Amino acid sequence: MTKAECRNKLLEVGTQLFAERGLHGVSIRELSQSAEASISMISYYFGGKEGLYSAVLKEQFACFDEIEEIRQQGTDPVAMIEAYIRWTLQRHRNNPYLLRFYTSELTNPTPYFHSIVSPAIGKVIGILADIVEDGIRQGRFRKDVNAVNAVLALAGMVNYYVLSTLATEHLITHSPDLDEQLVHQYLAIFMGGIMSAEPQAEITAASGSADE
Repeated sequence: MTKAECRNKLLEVGTQLFAERGLHGVSIRELSQSAEASISMISYYFGGKEGLYSAVLKEQFACFDEIEEIRQQGTDPVAMIEAYIRWTLQRHRNNPYLLRFYTSELTNPTPYFHSIVSPAIGKVIGILADIVEDGIRQGRFRKDVNAVNAVLALAGMVNYYVLSTLATEHLITHSPDLDEQLVHQYLAIFMGGIMSAEPQAEITAASGSADE
C-alpha cells in the first residue's frame, strides 16, 4: 500500500470499528490487523488510537458545515426549514455510520466531544434558530415560539426517523424513494406547530398539493 492508501485504510477500518464499539471498545492491535498495517503506522499518521478516533470524528461531522449553504439560500424561513429536513435525510443516507457516532457522543461523550461534536451540532442548532427567529420577525411564525425549543423538536423528529429504522421497518417503508414525500409530511407537521394562523393555512395547502 502507498502511504495515502494506508492512511485511508486506517480511517475506513477505524470508522467501522469505532462506530460499532466506540473508542474504548477497540484495541490498537485490532485496528492495525484489520487495516493490514503496523501499529507504528497508526502512531505515524494519527499519533495513536485516540488520534485516529479524533480524525474519524472530524471526517464524520464535516458534513455539518453544509448547513451554511442552507442559510445562504434566501430569506424564506419555510423553504430553508424544508431544505434542512431534506439535507438531514440525505446526510444520513450518505454517511451510514454518522448516527452511531452522533448518539454515542451525546450519551457517552469522549474527550473529543467538546472540540469536535458539540461545535458541529451547535452550529446547526444556532443557524436553524436564527431561521426560526427570522420567521417570527416576518410574522410567519407565532411570536410565543421559543426558537431553540422549536429547532430541537425538529431535529429530534427527523433524526429519530433514521434512528428508529430497525424498530419501525415493519410499520413504515424507509425507502429513499419516499424521502421527498417524508420531507413534505414532516414540514407540514412541524409548521403546524409554529406557523401563525394565516401562513399556516398556506403551508397546509402547499403540502397537500405536493402529495397529490
